Amino acid sequence: MKRSLVFAFTLASGLALSAAAQTPAASAAPAGPAKIAIIAFQAAVGQTNEFQRNFADLQKKYEPKRSELKNLNDEIENLTKQLQAQGDKLGETERASRAKTIDDKKKQLQRSAEDAQKDFQDEMQEMYNGVASKVYDVLASYVQQQGYTVVLDVSQQQNPVLWAADSTNITKPILDAYNVKSGVPAPPPSAQGAAPAAPKPAPKAPAAH
Repeated sequence: MKRSLVFAFTLASGLALSAAAQTPAASAAPAGPAKIAIIAFQAAVGQTNEFQRNFADLQKKYEPKRSELKNLNDEIENLTKQLQAQGDKLGETERASRAKTIDDKKKQLQRSAEDAQKDFQDEMQEMYNGVASKVYDVLASYVQQQGYTVVLDVSQQQNPVLWAADSTNITKPILDAYNVKSGVPAPPPSAQGAAPAAPKPAPKAPAAH
């Protein structure tokens, strides 16, 4: 049993960030030249004070389960080492009994880890969607006030944006506006690195010569 399975659900949080808020029908665009902006929407959601606070709380909630799985994994490793060390000194029945015990515990560990991973992912997804929908509301209000006609999300690794000027990136303004609106204070420095990493904006293409 690989140790990675025991802690797999602690890494699943990043997967939850693959879903973005549902986009409602676009409102009528103002007349005149198009004004385009880009945003790393997933990064904006993941970096909000509210999301980081909620994520830290979710990690604390699953800490007992992580400890439980680690203890079970350690027990399996110890039993396996004992069987390997004493195997040639044990009778066939005793050796088979110990092997079955180890196998049963491995199956228990796998089931528990998979259940924990699913529960963690489900809660993470629900938490992300809740914050994302509110960040989208702030985004919609901001772009209307600023007169933007199109906003492109560059969160995904594959997106149509090959190059964009820094001035068109509204990720930070949206993040700051949401933090002010939510009223949630910034988490302490020790907790800021706990939230899962979100995709970064698309890199700029080299300037043509």
